[in-house]
Amino acid sequence: MPRLPCGLAACLIAMTALVRAEVRAASAGDLAVTAMATGLDEPWGLAFLPDGRFLVTERDGRLTLFAQGGGAGRSVAGLPEVAAIGQGGLLDVLVPRDFGTSREVWLTFSQPAGNGAATAVGKGRLSADGTQIDGFATLYAGDPLPGGRHFGARLVEAPDGTVFLTTGDRGTGPDGLQAQDPQRVEGKVIALNRDGSPAVVRPGWRDGVYSRGHRNPQGAALDGQGRLWLVDHGAQGGDELNLIRPGANYGWPVIAHGTDYDGSRIGTGTAAPGLEQPAFFWDPSIAPSGLMIYDGAMFPEWQGDVFTGSLKFDYLSRLDPDRGYAEERIAGPETGRVRDVRQAPDGAIWFLSVHEGAVFRLARTLR
Repeated sequence: MPRLPCGLAACLIAMTALVRAEVRAASAGDLAVTAMATGLDEPWGLAFLPDGRFLVTERDGRLTLFAQGGGAGRSVAGLPEVAAIGQGGLLDVLVPRDFGTSREVWLTFSQPAGNGAATAVGKGRLSADGTQIDGFATLYAGDPLPGGRHFGARLVEAPDGTVFLTTGDRGTGPDGLQAQDPQRVEGKVIALNRDGSPAVVRPGWRDGVYSRGHRNPQGAALDGQGRLWLVDHGAQGGDELNLIRPGANYGWPVIAHGTDYDGSRIGTGTAAPGLEQPAFFWDPSIAPSGLMIYDGAMFPEWQGDVFTGSLKFDYLSRLDPDRGYAEERIAGPETGRVRDVRQAPDGAIWFLSVHEGAVFRLARTLR
């Protein structure tokens, strides 16, 4: 559904009335699906404020603040210039735990640079009325490259306040080893302090590089132990769920559990000494995006389960670590091209649908 035109930065964003539907999950029964915001164009990132309001990014460069119960949203001004080319644009949004005092909002975006762009992250302070990001400043930017592919760009705040940024290989492909080079930023997890300085300094590695060998990680989350996980796009097969360890190498493009788009083998095969194996991989590829490890009260049967969206097959994926990461696919008309998935403060599961241009809430059905 296209976004309705709006002439003022602080205008109300049009939205249809809340729509409720149902979807069934074999592991949890009938679930209610409620549209919390509609009329969005390529929604990419979702984050909750402490008071229950929520922020949504749209890839062409818009950030909107919605009230706790959904309804009309308000455009937020003061954003960086973005290169809305290919897969680039305004991407993820992070609200740190200390927002109540800092009022910080972090954003990732593709930063324009000549004929290309770089994965970048910056922050500013949300104004009291929620209409403006004040003092936005870029904290970190990768090397600019041509084209608009594989920016990665998910954000996660660690328990100690470190902010993790994922970066993609920028489409350099199986023949490009930028993701392996610890002196380059492509295909990495970057660790930053809250002031934007590198949180990791390792001899022989570029400052801030935490792990390497990633292709295009578009989902990242912490588990109950505070460990970082991410989902990474493979090529033709081989999408991965990985537990991230500092200094570890996750293999791309030396090893992969999939093939190139012409059917040829990637690198040396599926394993090599010193390279990490995924906890789980999908073959064929589902194009995973967004990641959440559930610890809420609404669905006790899903404690510790891993949720990600499928951009390719239009469903919400639930992986159960207690059953060897067995997958349940939660699908309905609302799950078209799921880009992000988050746990709400009340334990409901919220997700973004690109096809529907909407934010949906998944919760217990009230009978």
